[in-house]
Amino acid sequence: MYMANNEIKILLIEDDSFLLSMYAAKFELEEFKTIVANDGEKGLELAIKELPDVILLDIMLPKMDGFEVLRKIKNNEKLRDSIVILLTNLSQKDDIDKGLSMNAEDYLIKAHFTPSEVVDKVKRKLESR
Repeated sequence: MYMANNEIKILLIEDDSFLLSMYAAKFELEEFKTIVANDGEKGLELAIKELPDVILLDIMLPKMDGFEVLRKIKNNEKLRDSIVILLTNLSQKDDIDKGLSMNAEDYLIKAHFTPSEVVDKVKRKLESR
């Protein structure tokens, strides 16, 4: 089922304000509905309120870390089917394995992907649904 980008809601949960605005701008240029949060608690609140199609989630976050946010999302009936992609600088195999074992759709290390590549990854995930 194809949806136009402007029908797709992306939630970005990232505490680095520069990266947050950069990713948000990139998704908005592609005409996605973009929602942002700069800490884990706010991110979870917005996820529950907005029911985004895709959640890009950092792990190192204030108030509630990304793994805890991911756990709560996956345990929430309404959010369970959201595509959650961990977007982080944590590159240890243990962190990657933990994220993927918690049903994150993908694990992207920020330093390895440009914002354009992140947008392309999200588009591919949406197309494969």
